[in-house]
Amino acid sequence: MRMLGLTSILLAAGLAFAAPASAQEPAAAPAAPAAAVAAPGNDAAPVADNAAAPAVADPTLDAAGKPKTVAVPDMGQPADAAYGLQEQVTPNGQNAKWFHNTILMPLITLISIFVLALLIYVVIRFRRSANPVPSKTSHNTMIEIVWTLLPVLILVAIAIPSIKLLAAQFKPAPKEAVTLKAIGNQWFWSYEYPDHGGIQLTANMLKEQGEVPAGTRYRTDADGPRLLATDTRVVLPVGVPIRLLTTAQDVIHSWGIPAFWIKLDAVPGRINETSFTIEKPGLYFGQCSELCGARHAYMPIAVEAVSPEVFAQWVASKGGKMPAAEAPKTTGAVESLGNEADVATNVTDQGPLVNATAAPAVTNKPATQNAPGLGQTGN
Repeated sequence: MRMLGLTSILLAAGLAFAAPASAQEPAAAPAAPAAAVAAPGNDAAPVADNAAAPAVADPTLDAAGKPKTVAVPDMGQPADAAYGLQEQVTPNGQNAKWFHNTILMPLITLISIFVLALLIYVVIRFRRSANPVPSKTSHNTMIEIVWTLLPVLILVAIAIPSIKLLAAQFKPAPKEAVTLKAIGNQWFWSYEYPDHGGIQLTANMLKEQGEVPAGTRYRTDADGPRLLATDTRVVLPVGVPIRLLTTAQDVIHSWGIPAFWIKLDAVPGRINETSFTIEKPGLYFGQCSELCGARHAYMPIAVEAVSPEVFAQWVASKGGKMPAAEAPKTTGAVESLGNEADVATNVTDQGPLVNATAAPAVTNKPATQNAPGLGQTGN
């Protein structure tokens, strides 16, 4: 019994001294990633992907991370005391502006002047003092023919170019078009490039200097006009057809840029499509053009149009990739069309042809993981 009691006392004393010592031991350093540690005795051990492939610099930003392309007054944005349409930089926009300035405006002006002159003539000619005995004429065949045929001819003159322009706006994009998916949210835009590795962007309006905390990015004149500048710009190539897809997460929005002659509704659960081609590099602004809630006026759009070479570099800087060229339909290994055995052998060796440019399936998945805003609870 005495030996058992002594043993218990010694065990208790040992635990008392050992516990503080183990609590004060420094934590072991975290293990290095497995990919970065060379295997012993193996000189060809794999290294981390980040070390093997250096990041590509964003060609649209300077060394300080600021946009190289600055907003130019009277180009792609509203101008003070201006009237008429903005300068159009797409073929459809140029045709629409010609239609407006050459046909619609002169026609509207002539009709307005004619109706005003007719009213003035009637007021003066048929006033009570000049015409004490009113005419009892109830019909005039010539006048009735004129006022029936003339409006019909006017409508036909308007309808022909108008229908052509409408058809051009909804002409399907060609196969080599760059696909941009714009997703409306309350109250910001998110974007996807399905054909370029699924690049995802989120664009919010840049606030004024007095509206943000110190050290936070705010709008400058180089970013664009007030209420139109965004923290992230959509980058698109010049001279390449663009396939625009629009949808929304919550309510109906509308993606519109006046200089492109584009305004396409973004409807939840639906994909709308149109196409356009930008012909001039620069910075262009637009807004949500459908009343979508309390902050509807704070959903600007900023598009930076660049050369195809710069666009390809920008895609690489975002971790995307340019679509690969299609595989040839025939192979050079087949030298004799008459030798069916050789043809069969070549086809068997190569396997079925696969279209390398097939785009991923377009989804309604949001392009951002931002917390839902007002009206997005539960999304």
